[in-house]
Amino acid sequence: MKRDGFNVSLWQGRPAFIPKYDSLPSERQDVVIVGGGITGISTAIQLQKAGKKCTLIEAQEIGFGTTGGTTAHLNTMMDTTYDEIKKKFNAEAAQKVADIAQSAITLIRSNVKEYGIDCAYSMRTGYLCAKDDTQAKMLDTILESCLEVKLPAQYTGDVPTPTPYVKAISVKDQAQFHPLDYILALAQHFEAIGGRIVHDCRLTEFTEENKLLTIKTSKGEVTADALIFATHIPPGVNVLHFLCAPYRTYAVAVKLKNDNYPDALVYDLDDPYHYFRTQEVDGERYLIAGGEDHKTGHGENTHERFKCLEAYVRKYYDIDHVAYQWSSQYYEPADGLPYIGHLPGNPENVYVATGFGGNGMIYGTASAMILTALITTGHSEYGDLFSPDRTKPMASMGNVIKEGAAVTKDMITGWLSIPKLEEAVELAKGEAKVVKYEGKTIALYKDNNGGLHAVNPACPHIKCSVGWNNTEKSWDCPCHGSRFSYTGELLTGPSTSDLDKIDLKAE
Repeated sequence: MKRDGFNVSLWQGRPAFIPKYDSLPSERQDVVIVGGGITGISTAIQLQKAGKKCTLIEAQEIGFGTTGGTTAHLNTMMDTTYDEIKKKFNAEAAQKVADIAQSAITLIRSNVKEYGIDCAYSMRTGYLCAKDDTQAKMLDTILESCLEVKLPAQYTGDVPTPTPYVKAISVKDQAQFHPLDYILALAQHFEAIGGRIVHDCRLTEFTEENKLLTIKTSKGEVTADALIFATHIPPGVNVLHFLCAPYRTYAVAVKLKNDNYPDALVYDLDDPYHYFRTQEVDGERYLIAGGEDHKTGHGENTHERFKCLEAYVRKYYDIDHVAYQWSSQYYEPADGLPYIGHLPGNPENVYVATGFGGNGMIYGTASAMILTALITTGHSEYGDLFSPDRTKPMASMGNVIKEGAAVTKDMITGWLSIPKLEEAVELAKGEAKVVKYEGKTIALYKDNNGGLHAVNPACPHIKCSVGWNNTEKSWDCPCHGSRFSYTGELLTGPSTSDLDKIDLKAE
């Protein structure tokens, strides 16, 4: 299976999903879902089971985005802790987050059982560890808040990991699975009950008249009563882009010389934090470790993040070799909770699910339940808490966009001479830079065969300047997380178009 990065994740050794259909339906749909990750697939099958006629469109293929790069923790210990939620919202909000997180795990378990999905789903205990007295005080507060929302949490002195700690808590009833095996099976069952999936189908625009949506795509048009953006971040320019910060996170899957694989989910309280778990894939066990997070486009040498993560793991585990290493992207919401519901600034029948932080598997599944309730009944008990409309429209958004447009107002026209460019800009094979040449700003990459690829570094979204991600071989936008291949092809939004290519000639 393909992914939105150069590195191969532990999960990708699966045949790509082949949809039954290569075209959009001619008949009106109840719901069109955009995005083929866990959020889109889970929502599509829930709506189809509820009696809605649904089509899911995916710009690449099922599992191409962040679902193919997750570390697949299913936990009720959220990145935004319950004491933080209580402070920012209230005690009722904290309880609702705990409830929906547990309901998401229950739904995944129910789907696995109902459809007989072989995705290595298993229950685990989660552990959160403090390394010093300062972290121990944080842990005390976290435990108290977990007990307030009725999580089965307690202090423990028996953490199944050699990483050091002075205090730890355990939480039962957590879980793990193989994320792509899970969503591939859901996709098959979605089609089996009448749903339609269309690959290589990018939404270009939509219009609304008398509550009917006309959705234009790269494969034609389809009409629908509702539209859901399950695209990790919605395309185009929206207030939510200024309330969700893009981050990169890094993961390794290693083989150990001994059999010291922890059968648990383990987290520390470092900033950025680290996390561990074990997964068996095709008969082989792997220790998965993650961390080293940073804002997208802000890491000058992203490959160093893997070295740091590997060094951290080697301090405590006897590693035989690193089998896989990969990175992925997530969006951190401004107030700590995701945005699930009506997409601000759009017709009332246009919905979104975004801002999941590091809890994408949980919130993606929770989105399916919330959006299904909103569309089928007009109400969800969680609707107000996660409503994107809890944000106020920014009167100064025009100024924010203008300030975010850091560089490159001038479009590069005509063509550039390769010999002159190589003479002015020295690049090694596999290296890339944003450079100034003849008064123009150019994003330049030299491939392993010595070929040059030049693009305008102005991200089409709001013209921020992209930066080079040397481990994923991509141009990443530091403002809102759009990512492009070295040839300029759009990998992930919110941009809706490629980087402009610059014509190079050997003359």
